[in-house]
Amino acid sequence: MLEDLIRHWPELALVYSAQAFAVASPGPSNLMVMAAAMERGRRAGMILGLGVTTGSLTWGILAALGVSALIAAHPGALYAIKIVGGLYLLFLAWRSARSALRTDPPPPPTVASGRRTYLRGFLMHLTNPKAILGWTAIIALGLRPDAPFMIVCAIVIGCGLISLAINQGYALLFSTPSMIAGYRRVRRRAEACLSAVFAFAGFKLLTAQS
Repeated sequence: MLEDLIRHWPELALVYSAQAFAVASPGPSNLMVMAAAMERGRRAGMILGLGVTTGSLTWGILAALGVSALIAAHPGALYAIKIVGGLYLLFLAWRSARSALRTDPPPPPTVASGRRTYLRGFLMHLTNPKAILGWTAIIALGLRPDAPFMIVCAIVIGCGLISLAINQGYALLFSTPSMIAGYRRVRRRAEACLSAVFAFAGFKLLTAQS
């Protein structure tokens, strides 16, 4: 078990890095977390972040089971999955680059409070058709044809913990006025870096030999 983790650590490290950048990049879900923290306080932001993470993890489990079953039945399907995942990562690179060129970010949406806040975050991410593509890209990025199912579990659990940590971190940080002002100052540079990371990961998938 430990030997498998060590042997596949380069792929896992790339997956975890890509997941961290993907979750941290500005999008509807984390903008909602920021909005909840700024408008309704830290607790509301953390509850919403938990809902978003739960929705993401649900897609992750479904994607992991589907991708693993598909590869087991048709080993050559991994190549097609890598193409789809690579193209999606390049799309994220383009979106981040476009955001970096924009002078002002769009205003964050408002959210409800209490239990409805959790459900809104969960349902928003669960009904997002891009979420399954994102998880497919993440899983394909870290899988080799000989990877045991334990590596799939390590991808899903690790990425789920990363998502939880980042969403809760946003709720904590964006409830302070100083962090709001600081993010606005560095937003364009951060988006440019994200674009480069996504472009690298997408190119790696599209040029993979196996």
